[in-house]
Amino acid sequence: MRNLPRVAILGTLIGSLLVGAGCSWMPFVGDKKKKRREDLDTTEEILYNRTQRSLRAGNYSNAIDGLQQLESQFPFGRYAEQAQLEIIYAQYMSFEHDSARLAADRFMRLHPQHAHIDYAYYLKGLAAFNKNRSLLDRLFSTDLSKRDMTAAREAYADFGQLLDRYPESQYAPDATKRMVYLRNLLAESEINVADFYMRRGAYVAASTRARFVVENYSKAPAVADALAILVEANHKLDMTEAANDALRVLAINFPNYPAFNEQGEFVLDEQIRNRDRSWTNMVTLGLLDRPEVPPPIKIEHPEGFVPPPVPQQEEADSKAKKKKKRGLFSWLPFVG
Repeated sequence: MRNLPRVAILGTLIGSLLVGAGCSWMPFVGDKKKKRREDLDTTEEILYNRTQRSLRAGNYSNAIDGLQQLESQFPFGRYAEQAQLEIIYAQYMSFEHDSARLAADRFMRLHPQHAHIDYAYYLKGLAAFNKNRSLLDRLFSTDLSKRDMTAAREAYADFGQLLDRYPESQYAPDATKRMVYLRNLLAESEINVADFYMRRGAYVAASTRARFVVENYSKAPAVADALAILVEANHKLDMTEAANDALRVLAINFPNYPAFNEQGEFVLDEQIRNRDRSWTNMVTLGLLDRPEVPPPIKIEHPEGFVPPPVPQQEEADSKAKKKKKRGLFSWLPFVG
């Protein structure tokens, strides 16, 4: 009878061992510990090859996890720098644009002399370039110039750094094209802001915005509109000389601007009628409360000045420049 407790205890221990051994075949028993032990025992080359397979398969989430594990387990290994560079790409492809930019900054700080550091600059710019874009923008032909331009300015600065530091980079041609697009987009955004100020009667603020476009985006197509805003804003501020200077620059550089009539006078009729309409005027279809339109503004050239001949431009070319890219659903009356 005295040996009965010992036998019971021994039997319980043996039963527990048998149950544990019997359940070990099940996939969800002990699997996590086994996987963790396998990850810790994985060699650098095996782990790197595994992440490469994930990248090629487009499984960027697993690739990011693997590259981060590779960097943490083998910080001084032969694939450590490459892993840091590929993390930027994987995060960019996963639409983690902010994380990609941070990873690019970290790589550039740790490896300023790396052979492929220009790729880090390029990816950083791409992450900012595509930050606020989606498939719907292409389908519905969204006007991106009416959005927040913070990401566009960051992308413009990033691509500019790439071209300044590595002008011979293989990514320089594409970065140049993207900078041209961003320059035109930023200039158009400034014109939208200036037009908003004109609607509110803030002519000084509108003039400042327009002057910024002329001074900083001198090759953008929106420069002509900026000069036109300068003419109108200065005219309404009774700054006749400044208005005439802007008008002369507009006439010399953009003689085919639509606001010029056949006599070469600057007509504000269309701009004002489309912008300064009151609710009464819109409700009555333009019959009542018509906006006041100043008479055509004539250019005053200095004595002895001979204006250059106006180049002949076909109407089709003019319309082609004005035509905007249309989306798949832009035919709908409420889109665009």
